[in-house]
Amino acid sequence: MNNQLKKQIVEALKDQKEIFGDELFEEKLKKRKTLVVSEKKEVYMEEPALFPEEKEDWELAKSLEELEGLIKDCTECRLHEGRNKFVFGVGNPNADVMVIGEGPGAEEDKQGLPFVGRAGQLLTEILKAINFKREEVYIANVVKCRPPGNRTPLPDEMETCLPYLRKQFELIKPKVVLCLGLTAARGLLHKKDSLTSMRGKVFEFETAKVMVTYHPAALLRNPNWKRGCWEDVQKFRQLYDEIVK
Repeated sequence: MNNQLKKQIVEALKDQKEIFGDELFEEKLKKRKTLVVSEKKEVYMEEPALFPEEKEDWELAKSLEELEGLIKDCTECRLHEGRNKFVFGVGNPNADVMVIGEGPGAEEDKQGLPFVGRAGQLLTEILKAINFKREEVYIANVVKCRPPGNRTPLPDEMETCLPYLRKQFELIKPKVVLCLGLTAARGLLHKKDSLTSMRGKVFEFETAKVMVTYHPAALLRNPNWKRGCWEDVQKFRQLYDEIVK
């Protein structure tokens, strides 16, 4: 059955439900879902959706390399309009640690790699300070195309890109995640809390434990925050040691 015919049938069913309400469907659905296992007991079993949603090619990717090849020309949101290079992510494909930033900057957009400018150099030093080599972690962003003028990614842009990040999680299977900055934390965790209230706490995303600290770019603008960042990443290292070792 082609997609156009499916759409027509679904729209027709919606029209019928609008006219007759749920009663038209409830009895039929009950009959289809009921399985009698004895004279005294009935068990209701969920049936598959009427038209199972077909997965896109990128959702079936078996490796990061394959995934990148399938999504690098994405045009699903407005950010692709000013893109020079799609910034997929970089690092160990089997990393226990994943670092998530906000979005590519000017230098990242030129090179197609995350955190390669001044903030990236500081990130490398931060990781080194808690005994992580950059090449042993995986680094990515909530959005994979540079927002115009380095503005903050909009909520709908982050939501559009989040499925790609989820697929990266599925392939990498990290155990702990460090979110850099408020935007990354909100985009990943769907929370409206302040950065101050999230720092030092442990959250969950997919199968990983998540902690939040300052974005390296913010530390370059406000060196007084470096002490707080140092406290955060020490706790992050402790979390890693508890989970992984």
